[in-house]
This record gives sequence, C-alpha cells and structure tokens, in this order.
Amino acid sequence: MVKVLVSDPIHEDGVKMLREAGLTVDLRTDITGEELMKVIGGYDAVVVRSRTKLTAEVLKKATSLKAIARTGVGLDNIDTGYAKEKGVEVFNSPEAPCNAVAELVIGLMLSMARHIPAADSSTKQGRWEKNRLIGIELSGRTLGVIGFGRIGYMVGKKARALGMEVLAYDVLMDRLRHFVEEIGAKDVDLDTLLAESDFITVHVPLLPQTKHMISAPQFEKMRDGVYVVNAARGGIVDEAALKAALDSGKVAGAALDVFESEPSPDPELVGRANVVCTPHIGAGSVEAQLGNSTIVAEKLIKFFD
Repeated sequence: MVKVLVSDPIHEDGVKMLREAGLTVDLRTDITGEELMKVIGGYDAVVVRSRTKLTAEVLKKATSLKAIARTGVGLDNIDTGYAKEKGVEVFNSPEAPCNAVAELVIGLMLSMARHIPAADSSTKQGRWEKNRLIGIELSGRTLGVIGFGRIGYMVGKKARALGMEVLAYDVLMDRLRHFVEEIGAKDVDLDTLLAESDFITVHVPLLPQTKHMISAPQFEKMRDGVYVVNAARGGIVDEAALKAALDSGKVAGAALDVFESEPSPDPELVGRANVVCTPHIGAGSVEAQLGNSTIVAEKLIKFFD
C-alpha cells in the first residue's frame, strides 16, 4: 500500500486521481513543520506547494520516502540535492502554471503603464484625477525577458501580440532559440537587454547563481525610467537595490508578485505608490491549480506503477 501525504492544499481532482489509482492519501494541509518531522517517516510520497519546506533536516526523518511532488514550478522549498542523495525522486508541474503567470505579468505591466491601481484607489475615494493619471502604451515599447523558458516564451508571445518589441536573454539560449524565432523576438546578451528595454521581466529559478542577479550594477545599466517586473522568485531582484533605483528615478515603477521575505514583504518597498504588489498569485488561477494537481498526480501514479 502506497501512502501519500498532501501537506499543502491542491485541487481535489488530483487527490481523486491518486485515490482512484489505489494510493492512500492523507490530507493534512495545515500541518506544521514540527508535526511534519514527526509523521513524514510513515509516507512513501509527499505532495507540497510552496508553504511546506522539505529541508535536509525534515528529509532525514523521511525513512520510507520514495517521491516528492511539488505542484508548480519552483523547487527552492525542497533540498533537491539531499533528496537525490537519498534516492528520492522529485517531480513538479512546470507545464501547468505557464499561462497563468504570463497573463499576470502582462496585467502587472498594464497596471504600471496605465496607473490602474492608483486610478482605482483614488476614484473609490471620491477623487477624479484624469489629468494626473496620464500613462503610456505598451505598443511600440521594448520588453526585455530574462529567462526564455516556458513562461518567458509565453510572456514574450503575448507582448508581441500587444505590439511590443521583445528582447530575450537566457543562459541556455542555444536550446531555446526556436522560441525566439517563432514569435519574432531577438536574442541578445544581458547587458544589451538591460540597456535597451523599457520593461524588464525575470523568469529564472532561484539558484545561488541567480540570487540578486538584478542588483545595483544591473540597475545602473538600465535606461532611465524603466519598469521592472518580478513574478518568478523573491531574491532574484535585490530589493535594497530596487528601492535605491526607485528613489533615484532610474526605475519608474516596479511590479512584484514575489518577495525576499514572504508572507511579510518589506513595507518600505510595497508601500510605495509606484510599486504594484500581489501576494504570490502567479499560478493562482483555477486552470493552473487544476493542472498542477492532476499533472503531479499522473506523475506519481506512473512512478509507483
């Protein structure tokens, strides 16, 4: 009998699939880290989202664990190196949330360009500030996409449909150039992207080499009045450097769905009028959550078969 612990909320269809395949599923979606360490040894698999942290300390207690399934893309809440040492397979579902994240990025860009959050707030407060809220159009502007995998490609494709020029940078561009060519984008080096983009969005995983990859030296290379979006992972953009760039006017606006500290981002950053914030909802669509759940269920069922 295969026992599966689901420690974070996932769509019910994935749970149903696992049970119909004969796996025993325990739903403990509010389990604490301390409780997890006590019980994880009794499970063959665990399904997580971003809340549950599967550190080496936790995985040492997972004496029966054979598989970890992370619904979504990022694996930074899992010690994948230690899991590999223990022979534990790690699955995720990068296919599922791509469109949801890409649509959010476009929404954040539009929000900054047309001052939508400020316009909504002031109108609800009884003010009519048409003249103050003059914005810019995305059409004809240049978008720089750092990381041109599934999500970066979809952001670029949607931006092209809005009439934007798209510059793409990726350390694995040799494998991804067909994406660039398909949508009529241009692959460039990072310095060129920073210097020539009106909007910049990052879509890379959080790794030691990507930690603070957008920091003071990179902001210095950007054109004045640039707009920056991070809907990938907190920590890719150096928030202290971003605040300094906002203070100087180098960055005209920022849109952040992820933060270096979650769930309590820096109030000195999120409280600014030219910063649009959302609470890590990139994959927060009905369609993405359904896909995340069923994709990892399929992978687990296949693995245990």
